[in-house]
Amino acid sequence: MPTAAPPRRPLEGWQRELADAIRDPAELCRLLELDAAVATAARDAAGGFPLLVPRPFVGRMRKGDPRDPLLLQVLPVGRERETVAGFTADPLQELNAVAGPAVIQKYAGRVLLLATGACAVNCRYCFRREFPYAETGATRAGIDEAVDAIAADGSIDEVILSGGDPLLLDDARLGMLVSRLEAIAHLRRLRIHSRLPIVLPSRVTAGLAAILGGTRLATVCVVHANHPAEIDDEVVAALGRLAAGRTILLNQSVLLAGVNDSADVLAELSGRLVDSGVVPYYLHLLDRVRGTAHFEVPEDVAQRLHESLRARLPGYAVPRLVREVPGEPAKVWLG
Repeated sequence: MPTAAPPRRPLEGWQRELADAIRDPAELCRLLELDAAVATAARDAAGGFPLLVPRPFVGRMRKGDPRDPLLLQVLPVGRERETVAGFTADPLQELNAVAGPAVIQKYAGRVLLLATGACAVNCRYCFRREFPYAETGATRAGIDEAVDAIAADGSIDEVILSGGDPLLLDDARLGMLVSRLEAIAHLRRLRIHSRLPIVLPSRVTAGLAAILGGTRLATVCVVHANHPAEIDDEVVAALGRLAAGRTILLNQSVLLAGVNDSADVLAELSGRLVDSGVVPYYLHLLDRVRGTAHFEVPEDVAQRLHESLRARLPGYAVPRLVREVPGEPAKVWLG
């Protein structure tokens, strides 16, 4: 007789919320009381990078406002289809840095492990919006091979889990991966880059906090908020659950025209982050991926904004203004 398939584990709350995420521009526009023409334009503009946004994040958007700064980060627009010189599919030349299945190594002593190619939200400015995850081994088999390669390279002392979004791994899979990594004697630190604590705070379960707080590895979680309106009470509570487990919390933002290119907005964002136990870490200039030129803020404008932040905030609340340049040994500091 054929062997019965193992029973599926019931979905956790965050997984149900993810399954219920909005994928249809028409539904998003109905919820936000926007004109149907906005939805039609978004559907035409999406191309191969469709709309995807969790409902908790939508709940923080202003109804009736097509310029809401959270909406602008996720709604496809016609300008994404424009061809602009200097904007390419792989602006950071990451394909040149693929060191093996699921591994990107750009900097000494640390590697980036592509835990998954999936995300919980499709940010329109994403520098990996065209990245070929399957072709570069971001699969279970590829991750197994990557962990073996990391174990064989004693020069590596930090692993960065990225993607996609590594917190889309459920607690069981993430826990197994962390256990495998902490068994590698020469590893000292584990870093996780994730948007989920911001866009889907229910993902920060007690199990997740225990995994990150229980490993021998020094654990850093780099979250990604671009605007103070992204940080509501549920997000603050999720960040608190992470911090309670001795996870170091940092934030990186991307400077985006029409979203956060204002000293007042950036100062308020830094204040909310610090009040939530998160250190403002990096303020990135836009990575020039194809379809994102309308988000770009000129470097001289960015530097003036950064100087304004330095004049009005304590030093620990001022993020580093940086640009990533392919081939450089580290991020290039601009302020």
